[in-house]
Amino acid sequence: MAARGWVFEDVSIAAITEKMLAEAVADVASGGTPVQFATHVVRGHPAQVLLDAADGAQLLVVGSRGHGAFAGMLLGSVSQHCVQHASCPVVIVPSTEQTVDEVGSD
Repeated sequence: MAARGWVFEDVSIAAITEKMLAEAVADVASGGTPVQFATHVVRGHPAQVLLDAADGAQLLVVGSRGHGAFAGMLLGSVSQHCVQHASCPVVIVPSTEQTVDEVGSD
C-alpha cells in the first residue's frame, strides 16, 4: 500500500476512520437499549476536538482506557486536559474491562 500524504490508494484517512467508527458503534449498539446519537470524524488533537464539540454543552462524557491496575486508576492525557479546560462538567467513564472497584478488590 503506497502512501501519498493523507491518502492510501485513493482512500482517505477520514474514510478509513469513519468505517472503523461505524463498525465500533454497530458492535456496541447491538442488542442494547436504543439510544439516539450522532457520530463525527474530526481531524485535530483529541482533547481540543472534544472541547470544541462540548462548547455550549451541559456535560462532556469521555472514556478512559486505562492500562493495568495502577495505571488504570490514573487519567489519560486527553481526559485530564478535558477536565482542566472544559467549560462544563466532565464525566470520565472507566473501561468496562476493569473498573476502579475491581482494581480495589485485588
